[in-house]
Amino acid sequence: MAVSVSIESVDKSFGSFQALKSVSIQVGAGELFFLLGPSGCGKTTLLRCIAGFHTPERGRIVIGERDVTGLPPHRRDTGMMFQSYALWPHMTLAENVAFGLEMRRIPKAEIKRRVMDALERVHMADRAKARPNQLSGGQQQRVALARALVIEPQCLLLDEPLSNLDAKLRLEMRLEIRRICKQVGLTAIYVTHDQKEALSIADRLAVMRDGVVEQTGTPEKVYRSPANAFVAGFIGEGNFLSGRVTQSTGDGVSVETACGTLVSTRVCSDVSPGDTVTVCVRPEAFRFERAPTGMPNRFSGRYLESVYLGEVAQHTVELRRDGGRAETVKACELNPLVGRDRCGERAELWVDPEQVIVTRG
Repeated sequence: MAVSVSIESVDKSFGSFQALKSVSIQVGAGELFFLLGPSGCGKTTLLRCIAGFHTPERGRIVIGERDVTGLPPHRRDTGMMFQSYALWPHMTLAENVAFGLEMRRIPKAEIKRRVMDALERVHMADRAKARPNQLSGGQQQRVALARALVIEPQCLLLDEPLSNLDAKLRLEMRLEIRRICKQVGLTAIYVTHDQKEALSIADRLAVMRDGVVEQTGTPEKVYRSPANAFVAGFIGEGNFLSGRVTQSTGDGVSVETACGTLVSTRVCSDVSPGDTVTVCVRPEAFRFERAPTGMPNRFSGRYLESVYLGEVAQHTVELRRDGGRAETVKACELNPLVGRDRCGERAELWVDPEQVIVTRG
């Protein structure tokens, strides 16, 4: 049965360095929840606090109905999948998966059944007698996942489990992890710095920076309505412009920037006329066809560079306002009709106000 996980005002320090600062997160039962952020933000420290490898100085951690803050790892009923595969090279795959059950003194017949069930879930039952050095990296990671699942944990903890795999295997395994977690009905907490990984399979995610949770929400919510410029810059690419709010209405705001006045209907912070803000325009938000009559946010400039990738063309465009300095932006053109380099050609772009994100810095 899936359980919820509650992290309540957790502080954790190492000497004078405070790694976690009053972190509070609620993970729903059966949720695949991601902790996302740059190196050193505290995400792995938080995961290790949940696992019991670190003890917080303040706050508590509740798994299901149990306060586990003071319990050792083996009494928390969690399964851990590490960045390294950590498989015993002298054991078969079945023996590796069985190890945790043997430590719990489960009857042999029950161990055999559960080991084969776990290997079946990860499509490795036919290799049960093989040894780790006979497997590819992706296959070893499947076995590591089976080992974490076989103890039937209430919560599965994953610490950057795919970072050692190549791009194709990462794509395959992240979908496989989501499939298995949903099939089994597990609550899972997954640490990564890979935004694509998080956006593609998370139910919800938390973006962390310097030991603090900057924003929590669904991938769509965090990507489309970031809480601040840091979140906007970390989740996906963005073109950032500083500006000043010149007008605010119930429908949105107008912001004066180096590229001219931008109109936005997606304001992610409370702002008033005169406030200094950050405007973010995603590269894919730029439109290259003729703008509808009366549409604001039109830009003129020239192409500095174009890279044709088949389904998309990536452009670097210099925008220059009359009498102002030039600003360079990245713009993506989906399904481009022209594949050649446009370097030096005139560029005419526009952006829907719904795609202009306004936040505080």
